[in-house]
Amino acid sequence: MQPDRGLAPLEQEREVVLQLKAGDRMALAQLYDWYGERLFRQVILPRLPITDLAEDVLRDTFRICIERIEQYNPADRSIFFWMRRIAINRAIDVHRAHQRRERLNEQVEHNLDRTMGVAPPAPDRGQEVEETRDLVEEALQLINPRYAQALRLRLIEDKDREECAQILGVTVGNFDVILHRATKAFRKKYPPR
Repeated sequence: MQPDRGLAPLEQEREVVLQLKAGDRMALAQLYDWYGERLFRQVILPRLPITDLAEDVLRDTFRICIERIEQYNPADRSIFFWMRRIAINRAIDVHRAHQRRERLNEQVEHNLDRTMGVAPPAPDRGQEVEETRDLVEEALQLINPRYAQALRLRLIEDKDREECAQILGVTVGNFDVILHRATKAFRKKYPPR
């Protein structure tokens, strides 16, 4: 018996999960038909109200679902709740990354304005952006290379935490510590003197 209205019958879900574990990509399409819109509207968009980023999170949720389907253990609950947890975690990561980028952009613009003693840049700010990139790169060269790599991976290349941790050969928790220390080190060196 299904505990929540709007979810597919558990027997059908189990069959789709078995097909997915066997490599049938059409099974993923069935999960998307059942739960894609619901995940987007009820789970992701309320936590990440930027449509483009929310759509990316929905895509990532289904990608992660297929990558980790072997870890899913069907019980007496719908797979929706497992996918919901993946979507929540991904939405939180993307939202935090977006906020960090926004704060960094604001801080870079503020520091550039303060350092240069000029008014905020005009809409056509290609030259200013290039100069800021140069200043950021110079500051990155002044900090520990591992910290610089962590900042480049996470903030400039916009890789997710898991991928950054894998590239650095550490756990996600250790990567978070490295990133935190890297941002503190960067703040001390930016703008370069």
